[in-house]
Amino acid sequence: MKSKMKKIGILTSGGDAPGMNAAVRAIVRTALSNNIKPIGINRGFRGIYEKDFVPLSSRNVANLIKAGGTFLETSRFPELKDEKVCKDVADIIKKENFDSVFIIGGNGSLRGANALSKFGANTIVLPGSIDNDIPGTEMSIGVDTALNTILYAVDRIKDTASSHERTFLIEVMGRGSGYLALMACIATGADYVIIPEFPINIDEIISMTQMRKKEHKKNTIIIVAEGAIHVEELEKKLKKKIPWEIRKTILGHIQRGGSPTAYDRVLATRLGRESVEQYLMGNANVLIGYSGTTYKITPISQVVNMVKPAPANDIKTVRYMST
Repeated sequence: MKSKMKKIGILTSGGDAPGMNAAVRAIVRTALSNNIKPIGINRGFRGIYEKDFVPLSSRNVANLIKAGGTFLETSRFPELKDEKVCKDVADIIKKENFDSVFIIGGNGSLRGANALSKFGANTIVLPGSIDNDIPGTEMSIGVDTALNTILYAVDRIKDTASSHERTFLIEVMGRGSGYLALMACIATGADYVIIPEFPINIDEIISMTQMRKKEHKKNTIIIVAEGAIHVEELEKKLKKKIPWEIRKTILGHIQRGGSPTAYDRVLATRLGRESVEQYLMGNANVLIGYSGTTYKITPISQVVNMVKPAPANDIKTVRYMST
């Protein structure tokens, strides 16, 4: 008797991250190579609830490796926090005969997957978040591309800042995590960074900018994570104490867009392939992480309430480089 073909769902959830499409492509092609039927779910968890499904083939994921955004689209679905809605979504997963749903997303996706597992739905999560704030993985899909976008912007802002001897406040993404801001500060040679993990020291910032003026430095660049303080508020505080010109720039959603870098394409492809292999080994309700050159497979229940700390050594690096 011919065995029934296995079936999986694939969705992208939360904020989009460059490389999500590459991950979907890798899952689809690895699944098809192992006689597994891949079904795309449009608009994240909402797509399950609304049964918005689309069959995926090797052909309709062709060339996705270089595409930014997510062709499956994504949306917020706060209704999943409601126990009844969550049970309904889990029931749909089972009625549609999805052996597992592959979810590419961030901390909200982890919480959603964990909630569904309590109602008997199997999920596998791939980390996709430009904030790089997901515990259980050293790097997430989209981080490298976002950093390169920030680097491109800050390098150009430094040119104009030097021409006018200005102080620039540059806001980058990072509501609860300062990783992007911290790495951007190191990579661009910025002079100061403000991140949510540490209290803001306005006096220290003022002292630093005053010292740079005395030393006739041509510009002062301060990178600000959006979750620490909004640049408008910081600008008001500094203008009360600093007599010279301050300008602000909010990079905003430009950080999410664009074709993924080589690193993100490779990372997403590796995680996509590994996720299917873990599924074939019988693993469910796990996060597929990556550390160094090895995979890290962690039960979602172990990481869902964890907070990923800011890298202490990189905080030291910023302090030394800013002297």
